[in-house]
Amino acid sequence: MNKYLLPIAAILLLIGTTLPEINGQEVTPWHIATMKSVSATQISEDGNYAAYILSTPANPLEKNATPSTSLHVIDLATNEVMDIDAPGNIGGLSYRPEKSSFTVITKFEEDDNNSIAELCLKSKKLTKLFSFNTNIAGYQWNPDGEYIAFMANLPSAEKDNPLPYSPEIYEEGLVNRKAWIARVSSSWPDIRKVNVPGSSYIIEWSPDGTKLAVSAASTPHVDDRYMFQKVHVVDGATGFLLNEINNKGKIVQIKWSPNGQKLALLAGNDLHDLIAGRIMMVDATGGNPYNIFPDYQGKFESIQWISENQIQVLASESTARVYGTIRPDGTNYQKTLRGKDLAFTSYSRASDGSVVLLASTPQHPTEIYHMKEGQKTPVRKTHHNPWLKDVKFGKQEVVSYAARDGEFDIDGMLILPVNYEKGKSYPLIVMVHGGPEAHYSNGWLTAYSMPGQLGASRGFAVFYPNYRGSTGRGIEFTMSSQRDLSGKEFDDIVDGVDYLIERGIADADRVGVTGGSYGGYATAWMSTYYSDRFAAGVMFVGISNNLSKWGTSDIPEELYLVHSRQRLWEDWMNYLKRSPVYYVDRSETPLLIMHGKEDTRVHPGQSLELYRHLKVRKPEVPLRLVWYPGEGHGNRKATSRFDYNLRMMEWFETYLLEKAETLPDKKLNLDKAGIPQEVMQGQ
Repeated sequence: MNKYLLPIAAILLLIGTTLPEINGQEVTPWHIATMKSVSATQISEDGNYAAYILSTPANPLEKNATPSTSLHVIDLATNEVMDIDAPGNIGGLSYRPEKSSFTVITKFEEDDNNSIAELCLKSKKLTKLFSFNTNIAGYQWNPDGEYIAFMANLPSAEKDNPLPYSPEIYEEGLVNRKAWIARVSSSWPDIRKVNVPGSSYIIEWSPDGTKLAVSAASTPHVDDRYMFQKVHVVDGATGFLLNEINNKGKIVQIKWSPNGQKLALLAGNDLHDLIAGRIMMVDATGGNPYNIFPDYQGKFESIQWISENQIQVLASESTARVYGTIRPDGTNYQKTLRGKDLAFTSYSRASDGSVVLLASTPQHPTEIYHMKEGQKTPVRKTHHNPWLKDVKFGKQEVVSYAARDGEFDIDGMLILPVNYEKGKSYPLIVMVHGGPEAHYSNGWLTAYSMPGQLGASRGFAVFYPNYRGSTGRGIEFTMSSQRDLSGKEFDDIVDGVDYLIERGIADADRVGVTGGSYGGYATAWMSTYYSDRFAAGVMFVGISNNLSKWGTSDIPEELYLVHSRQRLWEDWMNYLKRSPVYYVDRSETPLLIMHGKEDTRVHPGQSLELYRHLKVRKPEVPLRLVWYPGEGHGNRKATSRFDYNLRMMEWFETYLLEKAETLPDKKLNLDKAGIPQEVMQGQ
């Protein structure tokens, strides 16, 4: 038997009955691999209950193990939690109007496709409510609680190949996701197709239930979904098109005003905006949306009308999250709650104004918080990783420093080593986010690909810079990195390293860098162009050659419209000079490259190119390439995540702590993984 596969009894013992004993110890790879988090929540209309979905990772030592989601309901007054017996993985959590019930999307054992199921709070039972002939991708209740609008892919029209071999025809045969309207309270559901061309992604009923706003792109290709969704207004009774909205660029939310006359879109400011983080207002009868708060130095994360003259918002302002309100004309922006070290990711609001929020802190991953109308501080309601209270943490703080060109101050987070001593310098790991249209908030910053508290437990300081081009700082800051790939944006990262060296925290000779996607691009850049500054790199699904990247990614138009702003063929040499492969001769940085073999966003060839150039031109530099079969743009499987985490930390320990000159063993060493003794004994 494979030594890494466990008997069922040992697995059940680990997951179901025991938790690892901490006793003041630090975070380990096993903790990260088995950590639970709340992924969705929904409050009842009366504010008495909140349903939530708990995500539990698969056991990384069990072959073909799958993660699970479970459904729970918490009484917000008593804190009593009801565990709901669900047939399969849970998603699509919603509240059914007029029925005082919650609904979810799940798959019943006897079915080929998923269904919408309804939860009875008294019996704690889920009952199948509605199913379709393909999987339901999303739905929304009509205000009457009788009808739903839902989305599902059309059945595939592909025919079997007449030969005993089936090739893959690239980007052909994809099916559109369409929208339908259905009555679910009848034994004979009345299903009507929504007549919007293309592939649908967002649906939203008008407050009176007579109309639907639907966003759709002309094709189901990822590029079109990212950049070219258009909003349509349709008749809720017939599904026929009434009018179109002339919106441009990215979009993630559509919200009707209470009187049904306006649409607030959470969308891009224009076609070249990197994010859908602006509130764009438009008449529901059609027209051009306009930004109600163009000077806002932040990013709106979600919106909800609560009256004709007030919109509830969740927003990011640099490293902090904000919950508040704004008027539809962009005035009177009021911050009800500013979470400097409480990073909320979503919320659900009841009619009485009470709210449940999903939030993390520097000491724990995402849990549920509850805040009644008029309260100033939310109260934590769930505790799904109770052992964390006994863990030794490295102190996490917000840092700010000036960029070398003086144009911006750059913000970020720093996690100090456990038992940090002031005046002593430490090895530093720089964790670069992807995008670059993303940012780090001051919450939980530890994951399988993010060293965080695991790095702190091993004696590292870990730095999370929100370099220019990051979100949460307004339109100018977000768009400031356009047409400057690897330029000032990556200089900002090095400036942050210099700042930490000047503070006496970072040891200049022991600086490492890691990141995925665009963060992988930064890692490759630091390991070549800036190689004299970095003693180790771990590159994940990263970019090495902008020439070949353009022709192998599934988002070429997004790359052009919101990143490069210039076509590749307009300046071939510039794109080459913005590529790490161009500076391979500078490389002295030991580099571990890891990539999913099925990645369509950043083709695995990007990693192979850098590996091959380094192998041929700089054979003396420590180098390793790790493929993850079955993985794409980021690892999903528990075992591949665990493998990644172990290899990443071993690489940094080898070259930043030990300053070794030889490669670590390619076979994983589980001695420092923190696997509980009872599990190891069961091998």
